[in-house]
Amino acid sequence: MIERTTVRLPKELLDRARRQAAVEGVTLTALIEDSLRKVLSDRSGQTPAKRILPRISKASGGLLPGIDHTNSAAIQDIEDRAYMCRGRRFTPERSR
Repeated sequence: MIERTTVRLPKELLDRARRQAAVEGVTLTALIEDSLRKVLSDRSGQTPAKRILPRISKASGGLLPGIDHTNSAAIQDIEDRAYMCRGRRFTPERSR
């Protein structure tokens, strides 16, 4: 069964494809179909990409001294102060 579809291509690529189809004496549809078959058959023989695992951090330490991770208001205050120190205008609406 043959289906119709719409493909959006850059104008210069479409122009090159039309010229190539004319040189080969085939329709644009036939050129696209043959090209897709070639690309898909080339990829089917490839082995799947090897999974890359992220590096495991060997960092030591913890929270900065004086920070209580159970007190979210204190953490928000520290973030607000850091924001103000970066020279940006501080507004309460932005901090939420």
